[in-house]
Amino acid sequence: MLEKTTRMNYLYDFYHSLLTNKQRSYMSLYYLDDFSLGEIAEEYEVSRQAVYDNIKRTEAMLEEYESKLLLFKKFQERSHLLKQLKISASNEELSIIESLEKLD
Repeated sequence: MLEKTTRMNYLYDFYHSLLTNKQRSYMSLYYLDDFSLGEIAEEYEVSRQAVYDNIKRTEAMLEEYESKLLLFKKFQERSHLLKQLKISASNEELSIIESLEKLD
C-alpha cells in the first residue's frame, strides 16, 4: 500500500494540473492529507461510494497520463543516473550534479 501511495503522490505531482478541481481536492485529501473516504464524503456532502469512484477514476487517469507522457519514469531514470554519477564524481563534478538535481 505504501508503494502505491508513493507512486500516486508522484503521479499527482506531475499531472495534477490536468485534473479538475474536484479531482485535485479528493486526491490531495486522500493521498497527501491522509483523509479517509468517509471524511472526504462528509466534507463534500456526498456518499463514500462517490468519493471512492472518483478517486479510482482519477488514479486510472493519472496512470494513463503516465503511460503516454512518462514523466515519472524519466524522473526515476534521471535520479538513478545522477546517483551513479555521484559515486565516481570529483568535488567539482559533485557541485554540478547537485545543481542539476535542484532543477528537478
